[in-house]
Amino acid sequence: MPSGMVTSGLAALDQVLQGLRLGDNVVWQVDRLDDYRHFAEPFARQAIRAGRRCVYFRFAPHPPILPPLNGLATIEINPQTGFDSFSSMLHQIIEAEGREVFYVFDSLSALVVEWATDELLANFFQVTCPFLFELDTVAYFALARGRHSHGAVARIRDTTQVLLDVYQVKETMYLHPLKVWDRYSPQMFLPHAMSDDDWLPVFGSGDAAAVSVSASRNPLQRRAKSLAPWESVYRRLMRYQETGMMPDEKTPEIAALKQELSRMMIGTHPEFNRLVDRYVTIDDLFGIRDRLIGSGRIGGKAAGMLIARRILLAEPGGIDFAEILEAHDSFYIGSDVFFTFLVNNDLFRLRLQLSRATNISHEEFAEVEKRFLAGSFSPTIMEQFRDMLSYFGQAPIIARSSSLLEDSFGNAFAGKYRSEYCANQGSSEERLEAFLRAVKLVYASALNPDAMAYRRARNLGESDEQMAILVQRVSGTPYKQFFFPSLAGVAFSRNPYAWTDRIDPARGMIRLVFGLGTRAVNRVGNDYPRMIAVSHPQLRPESGAKIAKYSQWEVDLIDLEDDAFATRPLAEVLEGRDYPNLHLLVSLMKDGYPADPWTSRLEATRDDLVLTFNLLLAKTGFVRCIGAMLTRLEKAYGQPIDTEFTAAVCAEDRVRINLLQCRPMRLPGAVDRVQLPEGIPPEHILFRSVRTISGGVTPLIRYILYIDPERYGAIDSTGAKKSLGRVVGRINEHPDVARGRILMMGPGRWGSSNINLGVNVTYADINHTTVLVEMAREEAGQAPEVSYGTHFFLDLVEAKIIYLPVYPSDPEAEFNRRIFESLPNILTDLLPDAERFREIIRVFDLPAATGGLYARVVADPQSQRAVCYLDAGKPDR
Repeated sequence: MPSGMVTSGLAALDQVLQGLRLGDNVVWQVDRLDDYRHFAEPFARQAIRAGRRCVYFRFAPHPPILPPLNGLATIEINPQTGFDSFSSMLHQIIEAEGREVFYVFDSLSALVVEWATDELLANFFQVTCPFLFELDTVAYFALARGRHSHGAVARIRDTTQVLLDVYQVKETMYLHPLKVWDRYSPQMFLPHAMSDDDWLPVFGSGDAAAVSVSASRNPLQRRAKSLAPWESVYRRLMRYQETGMMPDEKTPEIAALKQELSRMMIGTHPEFNRLVDRYVTIDDLFGIRDRLIGSGRIGGKAAGMLIARRILLAEPGGIDFAEILEAHDSFYIGSDVFFTFLVNNDLFRLRLQLSRATNISHEEFAEVEKRFLAGSFSPTIMEQFRDMLSYFGQAPIIARSSSLLEDSFGNAFAGKYRSEYCANQGSSEERLEAFLRAVKLVYASALNPDAMAYRRARNLGESDEQMAILVQRVSGTPYKQFFFPSLAGVAFSRNPYAWTDRIDPARGMIRLVFGLGTRAVNRVGNDYPRMIAVSHPQLRPESGAKIAKYSQWEVDLIDLEDDAFATRPLAEVLEGRDYPNLHLLVSLMKDGYPADPWTSRLEATRDDLVLTFNLLLAKTGFVRCIGAMLTRLEKAYGQPIDTEFTAAVCAEDRVRINLLQCRPMRLPGAVDRVQLPEGIPPEHILFRSVRTISGGVTPLIRYILYIDPERYGAIDSTGAKKSLGRVVGRINEHPDVARGRILMMGPGRWGSSNINLGVNVTYADINHTTVLVEMAREEAGQAPEVSYGTHFFLDLVEAKIIYLPVYPSDPEAEFNRRIFESLPNILTDLLPDAERFREIIRVFDLPAATGGLYARVVADPQSQRAVCYLDAGKPDR
């Protein structure tokens, strides 16, 4: 063993902690003294065998920690003489014993019984621990878990070299290192389960959440002192519970207290109130309070997630969701923390100024982010952040926006505010720094251009919009150096995209991906999630060789080695082909066509893999579970809903689901049949569309913005393509365009992160358009994506923007290229400085160019057909 390193007497513990070191003070937080004995006795025996001087300090009334051992010196000290006398006597003994002595102390918690305060206990440790460290000793101490004030435990944690949690869950002992000074490994700060005298790290998010939730007494040990009304209500309810006299929740007094507490923590929206009153229990509210950092409300996203989980567990049905749902294991940063951060960092006036501004550029917002990143939190909030991070250890986490208006009835704010992944690797200070950055970026996103435009468009500019944050353990398991879930996606209780009459739209749909669910909600690269109709899960919109083209080829994940969120090629992630249950997720490409594997062992296959999820859908209960979840939630909400989830297939093909989000769903435009007009003169037809999702009849539209797909594809400069999105945004904001309505047509996918596949715009760049058209030029890879379920598409739905794909090469479609090439371009009339974009961006003032004709769009969601034509009617005012 290297110089200065010593053994604990337990080889498995040495492996977890990378051994003990001379100077270490080791504090064991335990529920039972037997758990302390489990570690202390082998330590003492090994020290004696190695010829070390070993001293046992006996001062507590509890039974001895160590049995009589040859070579063990037991020294009794009486704490009843008081803190000063006890501490002085102990120091004299330690000084006389000299260097490199090994010590075992009785439980320090017994000292509180004698001295009456945690403060003196912390004082004793703070004067004793450094003295032992100077003498190169190794000392074991015990504390009763959850029995001491946060301030005392924090001082002990800051002083000691090693702090460990030990607890039992379902007769299994767990070890969770919270602090190990000057040592590090990628698994060190995870919970470890004892198995055959070995300590195995608990990697899987579901297992880790179940263990941590069961074992945790109160993860946030320091709470802010508060005279707020909700704290008073909480304490009144707690008194009932602690005395065992909690009456039925339906009795008037308890029901009133529960309702008052829920309104203070969750909110006052009538529909939320109805669901909370029916499904959320007092214990649920206590659970929120125990994990609430700071004070205030938890926001719409957190509330929707919690309510939906309670609905699934409470409502009867064919599937027992108690066996299927993973524990969510979340914390909540209260909305009051947001305003306190703004005020203390001189950001409140900045927020007011930007809230009143008509527009904020992306460049201006970058400066706003810098201001937020320079801010700081109060010491109390910082301590609660540290508590939470100690609880999670090295498990990846995500800080998700959960504003008061977000995911509510009527306002989804889909993708408007930020969510930040934290890989959560490195030292405790590095992990804290990364988490603080994530929180500040989420706070800053309340002022980003898309969010501001969304609020203005929905007349929410002056609404009380405070930013709470939902902090969740990232679902998944480690594989190689990566961490990700095997299944993730979004699921909707209604399916507006029924590509065949066999599909029942009322059964819902799923967008499914491999890895983190970001690829299911964002329009990314040349990548496609699997679209699943719940009524007919094995049907696909594509067939044959096109299946591979319209599949997922990249994976979003956490790279534990790089300590970052990352995107990796599927082939790189699955190299070796030994991923668990891989045969359920992929098909093998044979002669250009996918074939399902006939064996679960794919390591020896040479065929290319393509993600189809075919056997998952055919051989497991995945779709049945998701379908039952959607049905149960829609019934309780009383309207269609959309959800985000992760899932995994465990032993015996058993499905586990983690429900991450639930909110009311808006359907795109009209859902009933819309009669398409007949007898339109051919020269007046601008285009016909097939595979339409949106429905409705637009008012007359004065302007058309048209970006020619071929000219766009010919642009070599990346910078020029990026600039197009900003020009589109300026046209979108032009007052004449906003008054006269505009239809925007462009290549491939609007809003794609890959500018070669479509124009890179955000919500604020297109929010005034009436119709958004995506044109296919498949030879250039500019294919529209049926992106129902992405944040981008939900923006269109909420803004009542009709979305239409146009396939000029489709024999059932139509595109009148002659009109688009002959109409005069008024781009520079609107934007005189945009001359260099005239050949790419064409803007038409239709009545000025056609002698009084306007454009109108009629779209039928039932037949999935739409037509855009010139109409001589009078425009609405």
